[in-house]
This record gives sequence, structure tokens and C-alpha cells, in this order.
Amino acid sequence: MEVSLARVGVSGTLELRYRLPSSGVCVPAPALPARADNLWWHTCAELFVAAEGETAYREFNFSPSGQWAAYDFVAYRERALTLPDVPLPRVVRARIEDAFLLAVTLAPACLPVTAGGALRVSATMVLEADDGALSYWAAKHPAAQPDFHHRDGFVLSLT
Repeated sequence: MEVSLARVGVSGTLELRYRLPSSGVCVPAPALPARADNLWWHTCAELFVAAEGETAYREFNFSPSGQWAAYDFVAYRERALTLPDVPLPRVVRARIEDAFLLAVTLAPACLPVTAGGALRVSATMVLEADDGALSYWAAKHPAAQPDFHHRDGFVLSLT
């Protein structure tokens, strides 16, 4: 699995590209692009974003189906009482050669606002194998068990 992300343009739009193996992985069928919960029970790209130095963070889930979710946390695994009001992300899927691609575009309004603009990020993936087993992929797993919410896993920096 490979992930790339970048802020592009004057507006600071965030573009993510997830590249998955095209065999051995269950990919959800296309659906209407809408908010949905429990996407991580199946193949799902995830993005965790926090303002530098803040304990609060936002979690995004992007299913290859086109469904998505966004959650705010005020501290480690302490979910906010309301869902964040964010613009609809653009989720595009494609199959090429030996890979499955998932491209996500997030408007700047989706991201936390910071005085200096620096963000700490973790781009992760849950993969569901053909036999239903789940595996958890991240640039860094800071604990013995995968925990995408663990702040030491937010190893990428965006400005």
C-alpha cells in the first residue's frame, strides 16, 4: 500500500492518493457519495489531522464506495458531541494495471485552522482481505497494537 498527500494551489486544497493491491483485497462496491458510519469495518482509507501543538484532532474515513465520514475529537479518543460541518470530499476510485487507486480531495474548510498553518497528519488504511480479515496500515504504529488515534503516529507535517 502507498499513500501520498499534498496541499495544492493557493487555497491549500488537500489531495490524497491511496494505492492498494488489486488482488486479495475486498473493495466495497460504488455507492452514492454520502456520510456513513463504521466504514472502517471494511477497506477504508483514513486521515487524522491535528493543528500543531493541539490535543484536538479530526478523523476522516473514505471508502472506495464513495462514502465518507468525519469526526472531531477533543482529546485522545474523546469524540466531540457533534459531527463537524465540512464540505463534501471528492472521492474517486480507479483500477489500473496491478493496483486499485483511491483519490481524495478535501477543501481547505475541512482542515483545522491554525495560526501558523502547520498540521500534524497520519494517513492510514484498513484493508479487508478476501477472507474477511482486517489489516491496519500506517507510516508508524507507535504501540504494540495498531491505534490510528495515537498521537505519536501523526508523523507527517503539512504547512
